[in-house]
Amino acid sequence: MPHRHRPTRAVGAALAATAALLVAGLSGSASAGAAPSPAASSPASSSPASSSPAAPTAAATLRADAAPPALLRAMERDLGLDREQAERRLVNEAEAGAVAGRLRAALGGDFAGAWVRGAESGTLTVATTDAADVPAIEARGAVAAVVRHSLADLDAARARLDRAAGARGATDAPVRYVDVRTNTVTVQAVRPAAARALLAAAGVDAGLARVETSAERPRPLYDLRGGEAYYINNSGRCSVGFPVTKGTQQGFATAGHCGRAGASTSGANRVAQGTFQGSVFPGRDMAWVAANSQWTATPYVSGAGGQNVQVAGSTQAPVGASVCRSGSTTGWHCGTIQQHDTSVTYPEGTITGVTRTTVCAEPGDSGGSYISGSQAQGVTSGGSGNCGSGGTTFFQPINPLLQNYGLTLKTTGGGGEDPGEPGEPGGTWAAGTVYRPGDTVTYGGATYRCLQGHQAQRGWEPSNVPALWQRV
Repeated sequence: MPHRHRPTRAVGAALAATAALLVAGLSGSASAGAAPSPAASSPASSSPASSSPAAPTAAATLRADAAPPALLRAMERDLGLDREQAERRLVNEAEAGAVAGRLRAALGGDFAGAWVRGAESGTLTVATTDAADVPAIEARGAVAAVVRHSLADLDAARARLDRAAGARGATDAPVRYVDVRTNTVTVQAVRPAAARALLAAAGVDAGLARVETSAERPRPLYDLRGGEAYYINNSGRCSVGFPVTKGTQQGFATAGHCGRAGASTSGANRVAQGTFQGSVFPGRDMAWVAANSQWTATPYVSGAGGQNVQVAGSTQAPVGASVCRSGSTTGWHCGTIQQHDTSVTYPEGTITGVTRTTVCAEPGDSGGSYISGSQAQGVTSGGSGNCGSGGTTFFQPINPLLQNYGLTLKTTGGGGEDPGEPGEPGGTWAAGTVYRPGDTVTYGGATYRCLQGHQAQRGWEPSNVPALWQRV
């Protein structure tokens, strides 16, 4: 598919202006061994949104230092790291997400994805379809990759595949995703012929696609037990995802396949707990349960040995970033994010918009929590394999779930309060709102563009968090 170039002069001026606002060098991007320093890695320490040299780094904003010992130990075990490497990895991933967000805004339609790599996520790569963008990418300390297809074109191709899968069924080609690292739409299929037939039915150019043979047949993870479990209608069991509030009502987010609206729940202690208020599956895999007055939402996920793992926000981690999962069957396990916006066909139907990971899971872990550092990522949907031999899992991202049901994530950073009025008279920014990259708001008389998807909370006003907002 031909690339639609922007006028060169306008592109050069826009990128030059952006590069002037950004600090050269993502610390650790040249080699995976160095941890970022605040001066070197603050994503906007020279931007108009940050008038003071004390502006917080992305790592400070996202509380990369808040990872508890249990989570760090799981990262060490599953990712082959030592404690210092695990801590540096979380810092580097926070900074990389902020840098990638700013470059995505600057590159516009040229943007073709971003990912981190290295034991400590020390290298950030940003892909573009226009070689003229390379200087601006490298000025931020990232590695530039010039590719053929934009992220928008790849997303559109995957959407066509999803429509074709819905019309004809795709159980033999159950997984479809945009792989930014290979600049392709990848179709995982039990039979390659099934993938080719799906591509033909969708009218997707073979030059956009990559077929990967896999025996995996993902399925929802039912029949749950142990840990922070809950029971549905006194029979099936699932894992609690993240505590939330809706106004004064307390409850928790979980997977849609665990129960339908109206189903009752009880806790692991068999005490009456609440009722499913909403549930979507298939299509998506999201639900929430309103708890009764005996249960209190806390800003924690239960970790190994019953330790509290604090949740400070819901900023989406980049491709390649570490992510850890807590579930009632297998406890804590970690891996990496492989692709966002993945489509999966289960025997029950197709779901879209899930994230594919290398974290293992087993029946009983459904609905449980995925967290990167201290940032909530999503709730367990399904997968294949197990935690003995390894596997692949998919999670429903938390931000769309919160947005769909008007929920507020309970956080240690101030979240869990009722969504407020706009932060300033005449401003449109509001706590409790889920923002996506590219969204614009006004606050304090200025306009800001969202750099990373997140749910806004008190203390994360646009002028305070250059990792999440860019003044325009």
